[in-house]
Amino acid sequence: QVQLVESGGGLVQAGGSLRLSCAASGSIFSINAMGWYRQAPGKQRELVASITSGGSTNYADSVKGRFTISRGNAKNTVYLQMNSLKPEDTAVYYCNAAASTRDYYGMNYWGKGTLVTVSS
Repeated sequence: QVQLVESGGGLVQAGGSLRLSCAASGSIFSINAMGWYRQAPGKQRELVASITSGGSTNYADSVKGRFTISRGNAKNTVYLQMNSLKPEDTAVYYCNAAASTRDYYGMNYWGKGTLVTVSS
């Protein structure tokens, strides 16, 4: 029904920058919110940043001041600009969307993830 595809992950040195992108497709009526989560080996998945249709944002304390989440003009894309990257940012980053379709309202959908590796 709804597919999310992430891109932009890779290998970067500490202090560098990356920009992650996520595009949503499918039979979507509207997207209420989108966000980025990450999961490192041996740790549970955690919220990195989210943004609602109204533009409200939320960030994990560990990334405040370094990461910025934004929505595309068509509102079916979301970006995560990551600056001043640290080795502890290394994780698989997952795109999430709360979307309404013909059959469901406000369901959560997940991308397959993109790997970000920060070397020291």
